[in-house]
This record gives sequence, structure tokens and C-alpha cells, in this order.
Amino acid sequence: MKFKLALAQVESKKSAGKNLAAAAKIIEKAKQKGAQLLVFPELFMSSLPPDADLTQTQQHVESINGPFVTAMRELADRWQLWLVFGFREQNASVSDSRVQNTVLVVDEAGEIQGVYHKTHLYDAFGTQESATVAPGNKLFEPIKTPFGKIGLFVCYELRFPEIARYQALHEADLIIVPAAWYQGKQKLNHWQTLVTARALENTVFVAACDLPATNQCIGHSLVVDPAGEILQQAGTQDQMLLATIDLQRISQVRQFLPAANQRRAELY
Repeated sequence: MKFKLALAQVESKKSAGKNLAAAAKIIEKAKQKGAQLLVFPELFMSSLPPDADLTQTQQHVESINGPFVTAMRELADRWQLWLVFGFREQNASVSDSRVQNTVLVVDEAGEIQGVYHKTHLYDAFGTQESATVAPGNKLFEPIKTPFGKIGLFVCYELRFPEIARYQALHEADLIIVPAAWYQGKQKLNHWQTLVTARALENTVFVAACDLPATNQCIGHSLVVDPAGEILQQAGTQDQMLLATIDLQRISQVRQFLPAANQRRAELY
């Protein structure tokens, strides 16, 4: 089967209200372009600098029943469109004041079908995400959708091939990667190489949606097919990327590249 996927590489502002207004326009546009699934970048609800402290971070927190999530669910229902988006969520642990980096998968009726708390935090390149974010303790379990089975992880987790392999072993056809991939030396090369590798080594589709350069990120959101071919890629600025996903491509690639069935798990 074929379906149309959209990636919203769009600036996240400090104000959740402004981001919600921007999302409403993007969702309408994506629907008009024929998209059935729309992905936003990591922590799209509100933007903070990478060096924001815990006090600042706590001012940008909502619950899963808060106004931003509720409004996004209503937009999904209004436009009959599946959405994937992130926000900073209040931590359920009373002993930990850090927030959680949460991604939701919402269906075309506005119902939450998947929840993921980022498990591997960005403590690298001089940044310490774990100072303000509490890690999740469970990988995302791929979910069945009208577009096949969808897997998910977030940004820095591209650097852990075991996470993508877990998604593939649980029969994900498409892995979605919301991201805030900060600029820096070789970071674009890392991004493109890792996204492509995660698709190729698992012979699945990978769709990675980054923030643009205005958020100090590299942009270059992309969709890669199971053979490692880049189907679509954005530039550095705001852009809505559209790609047609043909799930038959997975079985076609696995006919000449059957690595998924050649693993010797007993040796690992």
C-alpha cells in the first residue's frame, strides 16, 4: 500500500500559543496536500536554549491533558490526520523534579495511540539534557496504523542502533524520528549518515524531522527508504516535506537484501 507522509520542519518559538497557531496552519496545508500522517520536530510545543536550567525548563511543562496536547488532538480530529509531536511533560515521579521529553502519536480521531518518553538523553557535545530531563525507562512499542506498523525514537537516539533494531524486530515498517539536531562540526554528516544507516541496516523506512536553522539546528529533515535511498530532503529553513511511502518496497528490498532474516542472534 501507498500513503503520503509529511514532515513539518518548522521553527519552534518560545510561546506554546504561537506554535499551536503555526501547527494549525501546517496541519491544514498538509491535509490539502493529501498527507495522511504529519510529523513535527522534537519538543515542538515550546523552544528553549540548550543551556536552559531546570527552573526555566519547568516553566515550559504541561501534562498530557494540558491545553497544548488537547488542542493538537482537536486539530487531528478536525482535519482527520494522524499527528506525531513532542512536548515537555510533567514528571509523574514526586522524587524527581526534572521533566520528561515526551512524544505522542495521535490518530485521525484525536485519540492518543502512542506515548514515548525519550530514554537516551543528549549528554554530549557539551550539552547535558539529563540535568533537566528524566529519562524514560521503556522503548517505544511499534503500533499498528492504517499505514503499516510505526516505530519511534527521538533525535540523539539515532546514535544507538539497538533502538532502531528493537523497532525493526517488532515489525516496524516506518520509524519516525522527531529531532532537535543542534548545529556543529560534522553534525550534518552525522545526521545524514545515521538516518540512512538506521534505514538500510533494518531495511525499513525512516523519517527524521528536525528543527530549522532558526532554532540553532541543522534542518535537513529527510525520508529514507529500506535500501538507503533518500526519497526527500529539506534544506535548512522552514519547509514542509512530502513523501509517498510504498510499503511494498520493504519486501522488494528484502528479496535482494535479506539481512533482516540472516541475523544470528545467538552470537550477539
